Parts: sequence; structure tokens; C-alpha cells
Amino acid sequence: MKRSKLFSIASVFLLLAFSGFVFAPEKLQNQGQSESEDKKINWLTIEEVEKLTKEKPRKIFVDVYTDWCGWCKRMDATTFADAAVIDYVNENYYAVKLNAESGDNISLKGINTTGAELARSFRVSSYPTIVFIDETFHNVTPVPGYRKAKEFHDILKQFNEE
Repeated sequence: MKRSKLFSIASVFLLLAFSGFVFAPEKLQNQGQSESEDKKINWLTIEEVEKLTKEKPRKIFVDVYTDWCGWCKRMDATTFADAAVIDYVNENYYAVKLNAESGDNISLKGINTTGAELARSFRVSSYPTIVFIDETFHNVTPVPGYRKAKEFHDILKQFNEE
């Protein structure tokens, strides 16, 4: 009887010790992510960006998306969650999210429009599309398709240097 109790206690102890090893790497791996999870791209409205560019000119990128777009959601979860992308965007760009199917009113350069109309004026026909705009709101460059973080970071740098 003593032997079976001892065996049961030893088994429970080994099971607990083993589970610590199994789950510890995940905890260790996620420790460094809490800082980057707190970081986010500073998304603004197009109206806010229009005002800010008058005071402090910066290039703009607009993430044109739809609610049903799976690749848009993936880009949100991966590319726009990448620490290097977040840092670069927040330091060098004004970032805007634009729902390409939105009927909400938007005022830009004194013209009232909707998200859907603005997306069309940016020549967006697929999702996701990132639209790069210069500081004066004149040069508009749409870049369609999902981009991984490294590729997107390179595109951000390239457009910023032009």
C-alpha cells in the first residue's frame, strides 16, 4: 500500500515537472512580445492627417481594406503588428485605415465624400491595397496585395526616400 501511494505521488510530481518543461518555452518565447504587443500603429482619420500635414508635413499611407477581406485581416495581424514596421510607420508616416465599402462621410480638401468614393478615387480595385500619398496630397501611388512585414518595411523605406 505504501509503495502504490509513493508511486502515485512520484507520478504526479513527474507529471507536474514535465508539464513545466513543456509549457515553459512558450512562456519564455512570449516574454519579449508583451512590449511589441503594446506598440501599435498610430492610425488616424484622413481628416486628422490633413490637419497634421499642414503643421508637420509627412508622407501618408492609407490601408484600404474591406470587412470581408481575409488578406486584410492577416495583414493587420502580422505585418501591421511587426515591431519594426510599427516603429518605422510611427516615426515617418501618418497612417490611415480606410474601409473601401464605407458610406460614412469624409471631408478632404473641402470636398465631402465617402470611404467607398475615396477608395475609387485612389484607383483601388483589390484588397488590401496600400495607397502612398505625398505630403501635399498630390501624388497617389496604390500598391495592391498582401505584403509580409519585411517586404512592406522595404516598400515603406523606398517610398519615404523618394
